[in-house]
Amino acid sequence: MSTMTSTRAVRLAHAPGFWVIAAAFLTTMAFSTIPTPLYAIYQQRDGFPTYVITVIFASYAVGVMASLYLAGHVSDWLGRRRVALLAVLAEALSAVIFLVWPAVPGLLLARFICGVGVGVLTATATAHLSELRKIARPDEDPARSALIASMVNLGGLAFGPLVGGLLATYVDAPLQRPYEVFMVLLLVSALGIAMVPETVERLEERPAYRPQRVAVPSSVRPLFFASAIGAFAAFAIFGLFTSLAPTFLAGVLHHTSRLLAGVVTFAVFIAGATSQVVFVRLSRPAQLRLGLIAMSIGLVAVAVGGLIPNLYFFVIGGVVAGAGVGLVFRGAVATAASLADPSSRGEVLAALFLIAYAGLAIPVLLIGLGIALLPAEVALLIFSTLILILVNTAVLRMLAAHK
Repeated sequence: MSTMTSTRAVRLAHAPGFWVIAAAFLTTMAFSTIPTPLYAIYQQRDGFPTYVITVIFASYAVGVMASLYLAGHVSDWLGRRRVALLAVLAEALSAVIFLVWPAVPGLLLARFICGVGVGVLTATATAHLSELRKIARPDEDPARSALIASMVNLGGLAFGPLVGGLLATYVDAPLQRPYEVFMVLLLVSALGIAMVPETVERLEERPAYRPQRVAVPSSVRPLFFASAIGAFAAFAIFGLFTSLAPTFLAGVLHHTSRLLAGVVTFAVFIAGATSQVVFVRLSRPAQLRLGLIAMSIGLVAVAVGGLIPNLYFFVIGGVVAGAGVGLVFRGAVATAASLADPSSRGEVLAALFLIAYAGLAIPVLLIGLGIALLPAEVALLIFSTLILILVNTAVLRMLAAHK
């Protein structure tokens, strides 16, 4: 009886449960980017062209988009804890596939399953964190929970390449150890999630299943699409540094260090997370202006770094652009959320995230194709120019709406 009471007390502790979900979310997002410094090792081992890396990476984005559309909302009636547990177990399955089937077809499958788990967990964990925090600290500003969720999301994406680079550099079997470590961490996370209190009452009669509606009121579509283009451009920069940055470092800049590849991607993502915290008190227009300036300067520096070539321009440009991405994406989400009433806000945000993750896949696939047809430096220049045009168009439109 005492054991049952103890277990029940742990489940009912919403404050610790908040941090358990946050840790599981962080671990999952880190796992999703841990292959970044390893792609060059796979390529060297198997001899496949660079565009194959972009296809492998794009399979992840496709998995995220599919799960956001098909299952991003099911925790509303199945329960947060159950869906979060299934999502983390999907990540553990992905780690197993990485270990037992390291050929290109296996990498495609592992990355797709990883994307499916991330898409489900992103929606579920964000809602679960908000609800747990509201119960644990009812007087706290809900924006604090949203900021923590955003920090955990970007922080996890940042730490994955860093951990992958460290393990690939300092331990043997670099294509096995990272996945073994994270498989253990993911299973521990699953155990933790099983003890977190539920915040959604399961319905006795489940509603008929339908995919997530993706709807935008016609009156706000122009501003919504400006926000969506901004999110698309922001994720395109993250996609570049998550998939092809190690290839540019090794091929164009002649720096083959696996650790450097992980550190560069880490720096770009952590800059995005840090900028959101540092400038959180600025108004939304001020954040958008600062983000636009940072992304524009950063993209120019990245392109120059590839053309000269110069490592410092490339890396510093990526970090500055990453800081801008954090502000622009935060502004895009806030703008989109403000366009709809509460009854349709979830649908509007679902549409925004689907377009954002398309930005993670489509530009990276195109630059991969460009590298197959053009010098890598030229492909990088074209990519930077297009994203620069997109982000300026989008942010200026959002700023005009705030006047």
